[in-house]
Amino acid sequence: MAVTDEAIGKIKGMIVSGVLRPGERLPKEADLAAELGLSRNSLREAVRALSLLNVLDVRQGDGTYVSSLEPRLLLEAVTFILDFHQDDTVMQAFQVRAILEPAATELAAQRINEQQVVDLRALIESLGEQPSVEELVSNDLEFHRRIAVVSGIPLLCSLLETVTGPTVRARVWRGITQAEAVGRTLAEHHSILDALAFHDPATARAWATVHISSVTRWLDSAL
Repeated sequence: MAVTDEAIGKIKGMIVSGVLRPGERLPKEADLAAELGLSRNSLREAVRALSLLNVLDVRQGDGTYVSSLEPRLLLEAVTFILDFHQDDTVMQAFQVRAILEPAATELAAQRINEQQVVDLRALIESLGEQPSVEELVSNDLEFHRRIAVVSGIPLLCSLLETVTGPTVRARVWRGITQAEAVGRTLAEHHSILDALAFHDPATARAWATVHISSVTRWLDSAL
């Protein structure tokens, strides 16, 4: 194991075990290096690597702190990578979304309340009868984001947001090139919402699967 990897592992162990908690300041470099049996250089490299992953927050003149460790923050590095490889990974992003989205929708059907149903219906209806492709995609993103929030699992919400980003361009492209895409999307949204309103997890999951699969099949043929 490389020395830097060992140092990263030891700092990670302190965080996982609760010795260091979110928002806490790390001991001084010399003290922490001695405590962990590391050289100051290897510790410095480990801190640099973990700060790039948003695990640690290096504050000039103040010290190094454990970040909030919120899923959204930790997944920023993944988003960065996906942005650089958007053309290569867009199909994979849709495939991952096809796994996560139905699960989130199924959970939401069990937990959604009446006001949340009303708000989702108002969101769909705010588009009117002939929305632009850009308006539809923006509405679609918000529709699925709210459903993910209702699922009650913050990590699932963050994962979905991470893999959804690279799919936006493809969804706009589909709306422009496929004549029936707008109408089909709206119809599928209404079907998903009806299942949520009836607290029917199986049907909600099925419609979410159909909804994502139709885009994935189109993209596969387009590519």
